[in-house]
Parts: sequence; structure tokens; C-alpha cells
Amino acid sequence: MNQSVLRKAVLEHPSEIMKPYDVLLELEGFDAICALAEHLGGLTIYVPDQRTIFARCLELAARKEFTGNNFAGLAKKYGFTERHMRRMLGCK
Repeated sequence: MNQSVLRKAVLEHPSEIMKPYDVLLELEGFDAICALAEHLGGLTIYVPDQRTIFARCLELAARKEFTGNNFAGLAKKYGFTERHMRRMLGCK
């Protein structure tokens, strides 16, 4: 598809963009929607919340700060329960 024609149509009629891609257009712009469609077009995908997407990163960051007994502080900082933090860090 001719991208300039598509871009012009989108800019002229932004209220007609399919939901939730209207939000993506606002946040990231036209090129982001086109890239998403090119790479994932036709697929049904589930987008989890941010914490789920980045859970492993949070776990590794918490491990770096773990001193052996600071479960409560780490749990609060990283948004986990103390029990979950203990399990993540391999302690009962």
C-alpha cells in the first residue's frame, strides 16, 4: 500500500481508526502502527500488563539488591508481596 496515501487518509479521518489502535496512534504515531501491522498483521495476540511483561527484569533487579533479609523492602519497592518475593529469590 502507498504509505503517503494511507498516512493522508489517517490524518484526515483519525476518529475512524479501529480501537485500540487509535491509542497506539496517539502514543507512538503512524509508523508504529504500520510496523506493528507488518510484523503481527493477521495474528490474534494478547498484551499482558506491564508488570507481567517486565517481571523477569524486576526479579533480576531485586536479586542484585537482596541482602539476605530485606524481603519486605524489596517487595514494597518492586510491587510484589513479601511471600512472592521470598519465592522469587528462592527462600521459603
